[in-house]
Amino acid sequence: MSDAQSPQVFLGRQPILGREQQLLAYELLFRNGVIATGNSAEVLDATQATTTVIANAFAELSIGDSLGPYRAYINVDEDFLFSDLIEALPPQLVVLEILETIQPTPEVIERCKELHDKGFTIALDDVIDVTPAFLPLVDHADIIKVDLLGTPPERLAPLVAQLKQHGKKLLAEKVETAEQLAVCQQLGFDYFQGYFFAKPTIISGRKLNPSQVILLKLLALVMQDAETTEIENAFKLEPGLTVNMLRLTNSVGCGLATRVTSLRHAITILGRRQIQRWLQLLVYTNPQAGGVKTGSPLLQLAATRGRLMELLAEHLQTKDREFSDQAFMVGIMSLMPALLGMAIADILAQLPVAPRVSDALINKGGPLGLLLQLVEATEQLDPAIVQQALDRLPSIRPQQLETALAEAFAWANHLNEEST
Repeated sequence: MSDAQSPQVFLGRQPILGREQQLLAYELLFRNGVIATGNSAEVLDATQATTTVIANAFAELSIGDSLGPYRAYINVDEDFLFSDLIEALPPQLVVLEILETIQPTPEVIERCKELHDKGFTIALDDVIDVTPAFLPLVDHADIIKVDLLGTPPERLAPLVAQLKQHGKKLLAEKVETAEQLAVCQQLGFDYFQGYFFAKPTIISGRKLNPSQVILLKLLALVMQDAETTEIENAFKLEPGLTVNMLRLTNSVGCGLATRVTSLRHAITILGRRQIQRWLQLLVYTNPQAGGVKTGSPLLQLAATRGRLMELLAEHLQTKDREFSDQAFMVGIMSLMPALLGMAIADILAQLPVAPRVSDALINKGGPLGLLLQLVEATEQLDPAIVQQALDRLPSIRPQQLETALAEAFAWANHLNEEST
């Protein structure tokens, strides 16, 4: 079936975090019809199209596998709420997010109760007030999403107090600043979502910690093909890095059949190409804690970018291993400014990267720069922006992007699942 004939699935996701800013779930965005608008068909039944796309996404794109240990929040309008297709979704993997446009009629309340009894978790979206008519719907919900932008600041504390009387989990959505996060934590919110987490900002002038300095030196050593002993000795300066490296290389995401038992073993088994990849990922971990913070949204986003760029590069320039490797590097490194608080040019000055990698990261130039623009577009949750980026890369079809997105999500999530 051609792209024009098959239903297209555009997947976007925004992280949902716990009180310790650990990653717990994603809100998934599904778009029916087209990323590619040129051959779009007329959609006569929007709800049928949307439900079909969601069902296909779980079946054909294996979104259930892609979620890994995380759950998916899925928007539900009134038509979808009463559709039989909603029951095709796996209740253990999804949270049904009841949109604010749905009126709390007796039929709606009964349907929510029915779905809840079948094992589905119910969340109420964009809550800014609780009226008497709305209370029965609150009673059958598990999670209440409070819209920070829609709630006047002076009304937030009374609203939270009112909702807490009902014993529900509270999710602060549209968190955009550190100040908002601090207020919501103080008020007792359980979960958090918003651009503050999904789009990290650069903090200028931050000093690198010793582990980050060593990691950049290690990256330079590997990229210069230094001796194994020299790389080992550099690792020994930070024992936490060695622990993280071994845990990452033994994760499901690595896919090794042999369990790695030492750093030298890892270097031997993985080879320099994979060692370089894991060093890039280690920049996003917490060496001082001696563990891998794979629940970090920034690590998840960086890993997804790297893998997605690699997969798309294979479509763009088939059988060019070096190009694919460089695409992975661009994806991972594109978020280092947000992590390290340094301009990308200053980071690259410490690493012997190829000119086209540097051009992509600094100027968004060349084929790698176009790929980076496309990958960043998928994070905007706007199909029109994705389409504009796809127009600049005509050799990548929408279906290829959709499949690559699902695979990249899975690869990044599996970094969190350590093999036993």
